Amino acid sequence: MKHLKKRSPSLYDPSLDKDSCGVGFAVDIQGRKSRHIVEMGLSSLCRLEHRGAVGADPKTGDGSGILTQIPHSFFCLQADKKNIILPKENRYAIGFIYLPQNPIARKGIEN
Repeated sequence: MKHLKKRSPSLYDPSLDKDSCGVGFAVDIQGRKSRHIVEMGLSSLCRLEHRGAVGADPKTGDGSGILTQIPHSFFCLQADKKNIILPKENRYAIGFIYLPQNPIARKGIEN
């Protein structure tokens, strides 16, 4: 089957350059945690000429940021304070949302 395109040995595929506006990744493929990875992510973020959310909300910024892991040990300490038992590491997820500052609107969302 000579007509099939040979796949690149890396995660980068130049034919997809148009697909993601303003996205960068810095990872350790073995899953090792290090400050260097965070520094590379911040460096990538600073070098993006056009991020997908630029100018979306002039009051709060452009929505850019980085996604990092938070140590399981930290979550265990915080959960213990609230008498919450967490599953094993890598068996749960967390979410973060912004709530309105208006107390009535905030309470409605919390409910």
